[in-house]
Amino acid sequence: MNSFLFFISSLERVTIGSLQHLLPIILFGIFAVLFIRYSKKKLSKSQQEKALHYFGIFVSLVVLIFHLYQISKGNYNFKTDLPLYLCSFMALIIPVFTYYRKYWMYEILLFWIIAGTSQGVITPDIADGFPAFDYFRYWIVHLGLLIIIFYATFVFNMRPKLKSVFKSILVLLLYMVVMMILNYVLGANYSYLNYKPESASVLDYLGEWPWYLIQVVLLLLPYFLLIYLFFQVGKKKKRTT
Repeated sequence: MNSFLFFISSLERVTIGSLQHLLPIILFGIFAVLFIRYSKKKLSKSQQEKALHYFGIFVSLVVLIFHLYQISKGNYNFKTDLPLYLCSFMALIIPVFTYYRKYWMYEILLFWIIAGTSQGVITPDIADGFPAFDYFRYWIVHLGLLIIIFYATFVFNMRPKLKSVFKSILVLLLYMVVMMILNYVLGANYSYLNYKPESASVLDYLGEWPWYLIQVVLLLLPYFLLIYLFFQVGKKKKRTT
């Protein structure tokens, strides 16, 4: 019993490379492989569609329930706590994609999810570690979105095109404009689009507003191209085998 309590207490803070950082990645990785392989081999097309959609609803509900729970606690701040950051926003709308499975949605979400969640997975930023609700919400959102986009890729055989890179960038710019307007109305700074965070961040190495926004977009373009090339290499290898 004492050793079990020590194990739990050792998971109070999330640090890079710690057990509470690596364990959810390993578990979700195993689940993703089994989920995708089972769906491809055992499920019919309609069952595959339902399986993805139900999983998308689950990810979205976790975000919704978390925010309702935070509101019920009475200390919810609409300037900082709304699910308007990119990953939380995608998690809320992901059931729309899992239901309709439109290719243009896939084109946009593929790059947003891989680019947006990869940093959060590699360098987690969680205020409260295990077993806090926020800890589970964080990993379900970040890893759940990745599972959804890889499911669409390998089960439904969706693949990005070169134009998908630029389409995704353009819609991201639209998202940024809308968020800047909402930030102005709310007096907020969601996604740090109106000014840099007060705490230290990678944005400190970039210029001042609005130049750091332009620099971020310019950095995203080669990043998105690398993601596209990764899928192209995978497609060519599949053809040669």
